[in-house]
Amino acid sequence: MAVLPRVDRGEVPQGEVPMSVIGKLIDRMLSGPDRREVIAQRLYVALTTQARRPEFYIGCGVPDSVDGRFEMVALHAFILFRRLKGGGEKAGAVAQSVYDVMFSDFDASVRELGAQDLGVGRRIKFMTEAMNGRFAAYDTGLAGGPSGLELALKRNLYGTTEPHDDMLKRMAEYVRRADAGLTGQPVDQLMRGLLHFPTLDPERLDY
Repeated sequence: MAVLPRVDRGEVPQGEVPMSVIGKLIDRMLSGPDRREVIAQRLYVALTTQARRPEFYIGCGVPDSVDGRFEMVALHAFILFRRLKGGGEKAGAVAQSVYDVMFSDFDASVRELGAQDLGVGRRIKFMTEAMNGRFAAYDTGLAGGPSGLELALKRNLYGTTEPHDDMLKRMAEYVRRADAGLTGQPVDQLMRGLLHFPTLDPERLDY
């Protein structure tokens, strides 16, 4: 299932930054599907590692549950895919590979929870729809006013709980900083599997 629109070879999407000489060399090196899979694995590990950081659950009130952890992975996947969107054909292919790796991991996790084959299919379909719905909500939230993102987070990330206002605002600020940070991170780095997210201020874990 495609997450990002495919870009025809030779087409330069609006707003795309021209690739550097080093980037072109990397682009040729990373043209094979096996290498793309390695990059996707690295990016997925990076985003899930960030999604599992205890600060989000302690300082921002994200539920430390199966639902809460799924929501955190969905949120960080959205931030990554938003950055890769419009990055060219290779970036789109890597985004698709990350998406595939992510749902392969979800499939394994659902099976570990004891679901049978038919149950796995239903749950994965539900997770796919939920994930894409969240991507749309967060994208709209970032494009709107200050309260738009907070509302999207409250309905989705905090869908099973009632967050404190300060925690919600802090989480929204983190998402904005993460989005801005990845916007400033060269696509060349992402195409080598290097992904960096901002940290939360440890001195503000006392909400």
